[in-house]
Amino acid sequence: MAAEKSYLKYLRPDVVSRLSRLDLVARLVVEGFITGLHKSPYHGFSVEFSEYRPCVPGDTFRNIDWKVLGRTERYFVKQFEEETNLKAYLLLDTSGSMGYASKDLSKLRYAVYLAAALAYLMLVQRDAVGLITFDTRIATYLPPRSVSSYLPLLLKTMDGLEPGGETGLAATFHDLAERIKRRGLIIVFSDLMDDPDALLGALKHFRHRKHEVIVFHILDPMEQRFSFEGDSLFVDMESGRHIRTDAWQIRAAYQDALAAWQDRFKKECRASRIDYVPLETTQDYDRALMQYLAMRKRIGG
Repeated sequence: MAAEKSYLKYLRPDVVSRLSRLDLVARLVVEGFITGLHKSPYHGFSVEFSEYRPCVPGDTFRNIDWKVLGRTERYFVKQFEEETNLKAYLLLDTSGSMGYASKDLSKLRYAVYLAAALAYLMLVQRDAVGLITFDTRIATYLPPRSVSSYLPLLLKTMDGLEPGGETGLAATFHDLAERIKRRGLIIVFSDLMDDPDALLGALKHFRHRKHEVIVFHILDPMEQRFSFEGDSLFVDMESGRHIRTDAWQIRAAYQDALAAWQDRFKKECRASRIDYVPLETTQDYDRALMQYLAMRKRIGG
């Protein structure tokens, strides 16, 4: 029984309590984030009728149900599935480099904790959440659903993930941008170990298809600060290639290159209205999520 419920560790009681307080005390933050993503000029393109709601200023005449008006003498508009439910896709990079851990949590495990918290928040809001895992190809595809009973399946699937294989972010993202037809929210969890030009082009492909995009760039603190000492052997966790060098001699060049990469990525994402969120695996993932949501609210959702 304990093994069967191991996935529950991703939503520990203390974390759920903090997330629940977020939903109660800072409700406008979450609702501003989620409902801000609902606002779209593409509402109503879906043929999946969901329900009626009272007419409000700004509604178009074409969506008014005239039969209901005749029966009730009140104006109601038809609300479509795309308007009532946000569809979010959690994209988890499971390539070999995501297995790196200098502390307790690997990048992949940190990503799973973060994705679990987001899935929980989305389902509390009755928004649809799906899961896609990949390395050089798509390994898992669980389509978005909005029922709370979907959460255990999402958590169990993520709990069983193991890092391995090489990275193919750009090709995978281009594939998904064409596959996901209806406008949604794309949430990426990755260390972004891929060619930056190709990767940025693929993320912009999502935006071209009218998706909202959030990128959680997850790094280990050792990757960020490169605090290795002396003669060191560095092994590529995906290809197995290795190099031996004096860490001190290359530290400054490495840090400069990483800072330039992150600065460029941040600027290009901002220009394309993509949210770029750098995180380290030693940060409390739930607090990092709260800070991000608060930041999103401050800049207007």
